[in-house]
Amino acid sequence: MKLGILSTSPNCYSTRRLVEAALNRGHTCKVLNTLKFAIDLEKGLPNLYFRQKELSVYDAVLPRIGASITYFGTAVVRQFEQMEVFCANTSASISTSRDK
Repeated sequence: MKLGILSTSPNCYSTRRLVEAALNRGHTCKVLNTLKFAIDLEKGLPNLYFRQKELSVYDAVLPRIGASITYFGTAVVRQFEQMEVFCANTSASISTSRDK
C-alpha cells in the first residue's frame, strides 16, 4: 500500500514513528509537506500538484495538519477525498476538532 503522510515537519518524532511503522508493515510511505501542494479545480477532474509536478496515486493519506495551516490543510485533505483517496482523518473532522 502506498501511504502519504501530510506533515510540515518530516523530522518530528511522531511523523518519523508513523513512517517507521508503515515501513515495518511492508508499505511504501512518503512524507508530503502540506504547504507544497497546489490544487487543480477542474470540474469533474480533481487533481493535486506537489512541488509543481502532478501527484502520483496514493492508496491512503494520514493528515497531520497543524493549527497554523488548518484552512489550507483541510482544503488539501478535501481534494484527496474528492480524488477518492482514503484519508484517516476527514477534512470535516479536522475542522470540527479545531472549532473549540
